[in-house]
Amino acid sequence: MKQYILTVYQPDGDPPPAGELEKIMQKVEAWNEELKAADAWVFTGGLHPADTATVVRLRDGETLTTDGPYTEGKEHIGGFTIIRVADLDAALKWAAEFTRITTLPVEVRPMLDGD
Repeated sequence: MKQYILTVYQPDGDPPPAGELEKIMQKVEAWNEELKAADAWVFTGGLHPADTATVVRLRDGETLTTDGPYTEGKEHIGGFTIIRVADLDAALKWAAEFTRITTLPVEVRPMLDGD
């Protein structure tokens, strides 16, 4: 079994209205429960908005910190789920189901396994 990270991209700005968001989150929780029942779920995490980020970088031997996201954009990573499945096709199936629930884009990438 291989691990994949499903990275969810959210548009910047306000979330959907509370009633709509609640319905979406109920479906997301059901999706998480399906992952767990399939023994594919490893870890899920949500993130605060991109404007809460602090970027740390090294420049000319000095550590610098700056506010805000690393890159400017109209969407940023809003959360992620790490899954353990047989192959990329299985990971893409889970990502497609999540995208149907939320309409948000999901990037699927294999995790390095240390080999």
